[in-house]
This record gives sequence, structure tokens and C-alpha cells, in this order.
Amino acid sequence: MISENMKIMVGQSSAIRAMFEEGKRLASIYGAENVFDFSLGNPNVAAPEAVTRAIHEVADEPDSVEVHGYMNNSGYESVRAAVAEHLNRLHGTAFHQENILMTVGAAGGLNVILKTLLNPGDEVIAFAPYFGEYRAYTANFGGVLVEVPPKYPDFQLNLEGLKDKLTSRTRAVIINNPNNPTGVVYTDETIKGLAKILNEKMEEFGTDIYIIADEPYRELVYDGVTVPYLTKYYDNTIVGYSWSKSLSLPGERIGYLVIPDKAKDSELIISAANVANRILGFVNAPSLMQKVVAKCLEEKTDISYYDRNRKTLYEALTECGFECIPPKGAFYLFVKSPMEDEKEFVARAKEFNLLLVPGSSFGCPGYVRLAYCVSYETICNSIPRFREFADSLK
Repeated sequence: MISENMKIMVGQSSAIRAMFEEGKRLASIYGAENVFDFSLGNPNVAAPEAVTRAIHEVADEPDSVEVHGYMNNSGYESVRAAVAEHLNRLHGTAFHQENILMTVGAAGGLNVILKTLLNPGDEVIAFAPYFGEYRAYTANFGGVLVEVPPKYPDFQLNLEGLKDKLTSRTRAVIINNPNNPTGVVYTDETIKGLAKILNEKMEEFGTDIYIIADEPYRELVYDGVTVPYLTKYYDNTIVGYSWSKSLSLPGERIGYLVIPDKAKDSELIISAANVANRILGFVNAPSLMQKVVAKCLEEKTDISYYDRNRKTLYEALTECGFECIPPKGAFYLFVKSPMEDEKEFVARAKEFNLLLVPGSSFGCPGYVRLAYCVSYETICNSIPRFREFADSLK
């Protein structure tokens, strides 16, 4: 018999993954070319050639014990120093290697920092719509996820709604920027407003509140938009990053945490996160991939592919009469359901072999998410099906 907690987790298992599996089933029946799966944020753009070269270079290093062995639980010192220097060049920060902890992707990093910060009953705030796994990550350590309702129609952070949700039990606020599922990028003005509210509430409650900046989509932005680097706005900011999207390496599970010196109790947090990385069973981030990404810090995925998909799909859906949030980052479209129950809308879409994810999976019913990190041919071939689907709803 499985644990009671896991019974709940199984019951709430990811709708995204379920739809992905459904896509494979339908492809076996109708052929992959006739199924249009927009469920999973799995990059279809190949990793830069420099990544492949770096893998060979690292694998061919003469000291294989160094390449494949244990190291400090926070990662190789040389890799952490390289990451800190890279961030300093990009953002004008002053990080050093002790501020960097290499992690098993951004998800591993979020679990590490939540284990480090949370006592049972502590509250973690997420702004809807948000990545649904935040619920499970918070519950893993006895925390309580508190949702702030969406801010319509622009889906910037609902700062007025936040004020009512902050309590003396609030330990962290998760910010995903650019946002999954909307593709919205939070502005400087929004982030400044957030920092002001949190500083005021910390003084009122006499507690420490940390921002956890979840940033796997940082480099995936369009139309000249820039993403604010949150450590420059709020001292108690901890950044989680992954190369899953920026270098198209989701299966390699490689990322990092930034724990700045100016964060309250930073030395204790750094020490505890190092231990959490070990006792959660990660031990350390993948050794080979640490060395690979250190050689590829200046590399980027060619996001022109995603940009073309973004424009083509957005234009097609709006022409069909669907209401969409114009995305400025990531690779998702958030579409308003013309039906009151967006799950019924998703079920109807499946009749046309269009696989979408209901917004309720992200704490935002009434919308659906499309991941446009698919081939351009898939985008183009799906458009007639979307037209047929739209006509069927009239």
C-alpha cells in the first residue's frame, strides 16, 4: 500500500503529462503527422553545436575520475565560479562561487531551496496562473501553497490580491518570469511594486520573506523585451535556473541556484542548501553536464524558430476568433476558452486531434495552454484543424 500523501499526489497527477501520453496513443492510431500535440514544453530546437563539442571534449579529458566522480555537494568550484562570473557580466551583480549551487535542473533547485526554508505549515505564495508542480514541491516539505488570483486582462502580478494573502506564516513567494503558461514577462514596474509590498510586510510581521525566482525561460524573449533580474530589486531573492530551455537540454537535468550574500541569513541558507542537495538524494548535479555547461555559458538556442511559431500560431488563432494573450516570452500561448468549462473545450479539441492543456492545471480555469515549441510544419498543418474546430463551436 502506498502512502496517504502519494495517494493524493497520484490523484492530482499532471494533466500535462497525461495529455502528452494521450498524444502518443492517438499518434499510434492516426499517425503522428495527423496529431497536433501542444501539451508539453519539450524544446524541438536542437541544442547548439557547441554543446555537442563540449560533451566530447569533457568526455575525452584524461582524468575520468575527475569527470565522473563525486565533488562538493554544491558542484565543482570551477564551474560555480564560471557561472558567477557569467552572471556578473550579464547583470552587473557581484556573485562569487559560494553563491552558486549546481542543481538537478530548476525543479531540483526549487525542491532544495524549499526544503531549506520551510517549516511545516509555512506558506508559499504563487501568482495564478502558475506551474502546477509548485503545489507538489511545496507539499513535499509540509508547506501550504497560497494562490493569488490572476490579474486580468494583462496577467501581470496581482499585487493588490497579494496584500490580502501575505501573513506571518508567509515564507516565500515564487515568481516565474517569463511565465509558464501565459508567456507574459513581468515589468520593472511590477517587480518594484512587489518588492515594496514585501519589504513593508516583513517590517509589519517581523519575519523574513524570500522571493524564489524560477527562471528557466529567461533567454526566451521576443520583440526586444528584457527580463528584470530580481536580486537587483529585492535583497531576499533566490534565483533558480535551468539550461533545459536556453540550451534545449531538458533531459540532462542541469541548473543552479543563486543565493546572494545580501539575502538574510545567506551563509546559513547556503550551508543548508548544500546539505539539502545531498539528503534529497541528488547528492550533486550531473558531473559531466556541469563541465559541459561551463564551456557553453555564452551559447544560446536560436529562438527565431520559436518566434516564427509564436507569430504564426497567434495570428491563426486570433483569425479563427479565439482570444489569446500576446506572449512576450517562453513558448506558450494562453487562450481564453469560449466554453464556460475549459476542460470540455479541451475534450472537444481532442476530437480534432488538437491536444491542449486546461488552465485549471495552472490555477486559472477558463483558459487553455498551447506549447508552440513544436515543428513549424506542425504549426502550419494544425491551422486547418483549428479552423474546423472554431467552426464547430459556432
